[in-house]
Amino acid sequence: MRRSIRWADWREKSLVRGNALVIVSLIAAFALSHFPYNQPSLWLILPTCVAALGTVDTLRCMQPRWSWYHGGVLLCVYMDLMVVTLILFFLVYPYLGSR
Repeated sequence: MRRSIRWADWREKSLVRGNALVIVSLIAAFALSHFPYNQPSLWLILPTCVAALGTVDTLRCMQPRWSWYHGGVLLCVYMDLMVVTLILFFLVYPYLGSR
């Protein structure tokens, strides 16, 4: 396989691919929710699933023994979880309006 597209191979572990999926899904969630106004949109389920897939892809890079690489992957996993929580907030918050 050519070296230029090695990060796109799903059979190999890749932090770049996992983080890229999460960041792109966050940007898409901002665009779909019309952020300052937080309009309801069920299309936000798609970025939620993509961010969860990116989190799983990042979790695949964990190592059994602790090292500095393992610590960096842990930081990436925490970032992924914060993004998934933010996207879920964008998804649920407009439906919790005042009655």
